[in-house]
Amino acid sequence: MSVYEHYRKEEHSFVDQVMEWKGIVIEEYRWKLTDFLDPRQQEIVRSIIGQNEDVKYAFWGGHEHAERQRCLLYPPYLDPSEDDFEVTVFDLEYPSKFVQIEHRQILGALMNVGLKREKFGDILTDGERFQVVLSSEVSDFITWNLTSVGKAKVSLKGIPTSDVISVEQDYSYLGVTVSSLRLDTVISEVYKLSRSKAKPLIEGGYVKVNWKVVDDPSFSLEVKDVISVRGKGRSVLMANDGQTKKGKIRLTFGIPK
Repeated sequence: MSVYEHYRKEEHSFVDQVMEWKGIVIEEYRWKLTDFLDPRQQEIVRSIIGQNEDVKYAFWGGHEHAERQRCLLYPPYLDPSEDDFEVTVFDLEYPSKFVQIEHRQILGALMNVGLKREKFGDILTDGERFQVVLSSEVSDFITWNLTSVGKAKVSLKGIPTSDVISVEQDYSYLGVTVSSLRLDTVISEVYKLSRSKAKPLIEGGYVKVNWKVVDDPSFSLEVKDVISVRGKGRSVLMANDGQTKKGKIRLTFGIPK
């Protein structure tokens, strides 16, 4: 049985990467630090590495409840520390009394200065402050180049991870029963849409899975996929709970509160 049978075709290149990382650890007796991975990619790492005696893994994204995290794969005789994940956190300083900024504006500003999405993790807020989690290797670049967000002038101040805003995402849980894991079928149930309305949303580019636009209604979902429908919010496929007696699929979704 091929390892690829368990994954989507578009995930095969990432599966190859994980296998390559695993080989580096086993053959070269050293650790391998990845970029920031989304929850689905983290799930793939867990499933491929599993309980391997020759390779261990750990995740860290700057705070306890991080959604996007770097992965460190390492030989079992090593004992990595938090510093080995090379994560830097910045406070975003701006004139908050005179101008407001939003999460999406910060995301856009980071991308606009040429930073790849895998080089930064969560964008955090407690309602007043904003913080950005970055790979340490790009921290100087961002300090020099990120000077505005929207209409606000900004500067970055490095902080210790002990000062990171760490708010655990609170979910409400929704159980649905579907005929298949097709994207249009699932979002129809989760977002209470008819199939006739779900399909145009997908084909029009209004639906993302794991932060990437998916315009194919037949796209098949997997556990840990993060779905967002423009104007209707996000949901996370938490679990596949098996089949009913009639062959339907039971799914549990987390809906961020």
